[in-house]
Amino acid sequence: MPGPTELTDLTIASARELLDGGSISARELAEAHIAAVENIRPLNAYMAETPDRALADADASDARRKAGQAGLLEGIPVAIKDLFCTDGILSTASSKILEGFKPTYESTVTANMWREGAVMLGKTNMDEFAMGSSNETSIYGPVENPWRRDGDNRPLVPGGSSGGSAAAVAARACLAATGTDTGGSIRQPAAFCGIVGFKPTYGRCSRWGVIAFASSLDQAGPMTRSVRDAAIMLRAMAGFDAKDSTSVDLAVPDFEAVLDQGVKGLRIGIPREYRVDGMSDEIRALWDQGLDWLKDAGAVPVDVSLPHSASALPAYYIIAPAEASSNLARYDGVRYGRRVDGDDLTQMYSRTRGEGFGAEVRRRILIGAYVLSAGYYDAYYLKAQKVRALIARDFDQAFENCDVLLAPTTPFEAFPIGEMIGDPLSMYLNDVMCVPASLAGLPAVSVPAGLSKSGLPLGLQLIGRPFDEETLFRAAQVMEQSSGFDGKPGLRGA
Repeated sequence: MPGPTELTDLTIASARELLDGGSISARELAEAHIAAVENIRPLNAYMAETPDRALADADASDARRKAGQAGLLEGIPVAIKDLFCTDGILSTASSKILEGFKPTYESTVTANMWREGAVMLGKTNMDEFAMGSSNETSIYGPVENPWRRDGDNRPLVPGGSSGGSAAAVAARACLAATGTDTGGSIRQPAAFCGIVGFKPTYGRCSRWGVIAFASSLDQAGPMTRSVRDAAIMLRAMAGFDAKDSTSVDLAVPDFEAVLDQGVKGLRIGIPREYRVDGMSDEIRALWDQGLDWLKDAGAVPVDVSLPHSASALPAYYIIAPAEASSNLARYDGVRYGRRVDGDDLTQMYSRTRGEGFGAEVRRRILIGAYVLSAGYYDAYYLKAQKVRALIARDFDQAFENCDVLLAPTTPFEAFPIGEMIGDPLSMYLNDVMCVPASLAGLPAVSVPAGLSKSGLPLGLQLIGRPFDEETLFRAAQVMEQSSGFDGKPGLRGA
């Protein structure tokens, strides 16, 4: 039987084979990962650990497998981003205003995963209310990336907002984790931590029970160490949900079944506008290398234009804060969450929200309230929505000439904690490559493709047509196989 270290190095696919063959039990797999979670506490990736729940889930899983009732994720230890409501387990969006909140209901995505036999290890730390690109805005403190630059032991950010999930997966403290992507919050941390991050088409996964940031953009997705694992996870997570009006009633394909179909004849679009200022030479070179890998596998490169890409980031930082200001209005100290009393109702509102929300969340609420206010709605919000429509049209026109788009995930590698937190504009530029696909509601995946000169992982991004995740998985599988990426961080605290 594999030892504890080898068990945490497994993928979902390889763990499934061992579980099916009886070489290991779900309980043994859970025990190894519970120890791994404890071992990486210095990274601050988990904000709540659930070892008793994990062992109970594992024992139930072993019983189901013995009875021939194994699900898609039977016995697989996973972590859940703190944005997903989990029945009876702390669910706070990593914010003081929801400190101590334990829901009496389960998000649809996590309910789907438990139905398929997944084992819950705990909840992962994140940027407060998913607002951030570095996982430094959490009430629980910053998450550390398990990777370090060669010769430099300064702690690095894992990316955000799903930084805790990305760090936990990279550090071998779960086989997979859930994330949410509003403007890159699955893909960017996946790139920074050297894992696979898949954002499905908007509407593929239910948003019911996921604490809202920007409702027209938020989308759940898997974070894993292989493309095959992402395919397995997404199939378990996805599905129509009548409780979510934006959920699309489409059958969920067997994404794993198409992985090895290759890319021969596929047209790979290279958007010229993505060669942005500030992109490192290493990432430019990796982008070219990625195209060569796909060409060698039989794909055909196509030059495409997405002319409104430069307007995507400013449009996003109008639309997303506007929706956030509306969604977060519910946190007023009256019905649930933190309450700070005052002399009257207005003062209670002010004190509750002032003390309950962190600086970044307050900043975005203020921006959102401003662009929605009388006299500015037409000048800012309405104009941003028109730009969003133009961006979606750009993608539609590009996909008339190609099947998949290839671009870098981020313009640079992971950076030290504290380096950008005082410069919001620089921080927002982290998402410049990811935001356009989010505004258009398209599926996109970040695949680790190499290491920088300083020894840090770099990711490449593939973007697909709406609800054509299958083609995206095919291209991602070729990318993964061609890169041969097998980097593993030296774990702090290990």
